Amino acid sequence: MIETVFSNARLVLADEIVDGDVLVRDGLIAGISTGSKYRTGAIDCESDYLIPGLIELHTDHLEAHFKPRPKVFWPAEAAVPAHDAQIATSGITTVFDALRIGTNKGDDVSISSNSRKLAQAIGDAKVAGRLRADHLLHLRCELACEDTVRDAEVFLGDPNLRLISLMDHTPGQRQFTRIDKFKEYFGGKSGMPESEMVAYIAERRSFHERYAAPNRRRIVDMAREKRIPLASHDDATIEHVAEAVDDGVSIAEFPTTVEAASASRDHGLSVLMGAPNVVRGGSHSGNVSAQALAEDGLLDVLSSDYVPSSLLHAVFDLSRRVPSIDIPSAIRLVTLNPAKAASLGDRGEITVGKRADLVRVHTDAAVPVVRSVWREGRRVA
Repeated sequence: MIETVFSNARLVLADEIVDGDVLVRDGLIAGISTGSKYRTGAIDCESDYLIPGLIELHTDHLEAHFKPRPKVFWPAEAAVPAHDAQIATSGITTVFDALRIGTNKGDDVSISSNSRKLAQAIGDAKVAGRLRADHLLHLRCELACEDTVRDAEVFLGDPNLRLISLMDHTPGQRQFTRIDKFKEYFGGKSGMPESEMVAYIAERRSFHERYAAPNRRRIVDMAREKRIPLASHDDATIEHVAEAVDDGVSIAEFPTTVEAASASRDHGLSVLMGAPNVVRGGSHSGNVSAQALAEDGLLDVLSSDYVPSSLLHAVFDLSRRVPSIDIPSAIRLVTLNPAKAASLGDRGEITVGKRADLVRVHTDAAVPVVRSVWREGRRVA
């Protein structure tokens, strides 16, 4: 039996903050006491916050380690632990690594082939015990591509696959309803000159007409058969939300309008928005701001998306900026709420019987500092 006591901490529980101690036994929370009486041999948290380990449902950050420069690919077995280290030191103890399938013209090599390499590297590293955080897979299915269904079938047997999202980044659709924003984003990312962009946009739209609807039906059927939760990506209209509801979607990822977010909430979907959107004060695509949804009571989950440290940063920003959101409410956006959305009932809050995924956070400056991280009672950062 292995026991650890965390003492002299500001414990962020599901609905309140208390000064107290936490007893961890064999990786689980075994006791919580108030009064913060320092115990000999305990870990002294020095009045820092002790919060549950963060749960990240959608991060593209692994791509930054796998492809650190245009046309430069790093070995997957090296990219995964580098990504993992940054995830853990950001306070994230459970991460759904988002891997895309669906290849568009202009991709360096098959996106799906790279995703398979990364999934294999994640699985191998987990089996070998080399990872600090608990890594699961989030399969991002780009619907308007010829190879999407074929490549999705390859992933269905992966035991780490725990979430599938339905995406359509066709110019003029969803995230990119404004063509100028698509040109700005894709042109900057690809370096494609304006003279080629018009033909490229026309081709992408033709692929949408040909593949998006049948691919969506097949991916939804696969998810239902395997009982894998579904997310709908970048819903913009009431009609988009109605389609998601009919498909059994449980998570609304990055709705682009207040109307879509409100309709998603009305139908019981968990509304997920990007933490970088909060930190930056708005969407890089010109869509609705996450803070605006929070102020309207329409925000359930935050995702770090492409900046792991933004998750904790955004939580404390929201607790300062939005009067209706206190620190426990903000912390739930990155712990208990994503745990519920992803059906992870064993983690997400500091309560007896749950996993001892814990983060010590210091807050004497504008940006919170992660001092220590424990996963199932074992220090990992």
